[in-house]
Amino acid sequence: MTLSVNTNQPALIALQNLNRTNESMQSTQTRINTGESISTAKDNAAIWSIAQDQRADMSALGAVKMSLDRATSIADVALAGGESVSDLLKLMREKVVAAKDTSLSSTSLQSLNADFQGLLKNLGQVVTSAVFDGANLLDGSQAADMTFLADADAAQAITLTLQNLTLGGPINSLQVGDDILTPANATAVLARLDDTMKAVNQAVGNIGTQAKQIEAHNTFVGRLTDVLETGVGNLVDADLAKESARLQALQVKQQLGAQALSIANSAPQIILSLFKG
Repeated sequence: MTLSVNTNQPALIALQNLNRTNESMQSTQTRINTGESISTAKDNAAIWSIAQDQRADMSALGAVKMSLDRATSIADVALAGGESVSDLLKLMREKVVAAKDTSLSSTSLQSLNADFQGLLKNLGQVVTSAVFDGANLLDGSQAADMTFLADADAAQAITLTLQNLTLGGPINSLQVGDDILTPANATAVLARLDDTMKAVNQAVGNIGTQAKQIEAHNTFVGRLTDVLETGVGNLVDADLAKESARLQALQVKQQLGAQALSIANSAPQIILSLFKG
């Protein structure tokens, strides 16, 4: 090997090796800092692209879950209102049946009718108050059945069917002007009240069935999000135990490389000894 002060080949080789060690250490430190073995497209374009697609689906499922949570709340409020209406109808039936007693005085009938009218008013208030975030399934204010997101592509939907329980509506045949001041009136009201009770109970049951479907799908969406998150982790997460061991090894290599470079840089000093007098 030629001794030269212009070219120090051992030093160049030592420098190249030290640079490679430094690059490897930088990559290892990045994996440790981010917790990911693939954090940019430069690390592995194919896997990074797959991971990004899955992350996009996870973000979309977040919107789906928000929509389903809102659906659950609307359904729960409607169920509470519908069950209250059903309970009120049972109390009203008690008053109506009592009013069919022909032996009652007009004063007693007026008292029963006052209770009946109070229950009618309470029923209307319950139906009107069953609102969540501006949505009411029970008062006929919605233009159409409510649909909510069911998948990450917004291609599927889950529906809550409207159930109009207002007085004089398609389900509740009782009228605001109904009274039970006479046994004859009570008989007429009772026939419509029995039909209304059956229809209301069916309507509330329909809401309950749909609410259960929404709850089940919401649970599935949560599990799907967890599975996707695990899948992305399998693709890009770094094994920190291995990275820790690799970092320690690289630190030793870095120190040895620096020492080798120092030795190589001191080699030209031998040339001075050749020119001593």
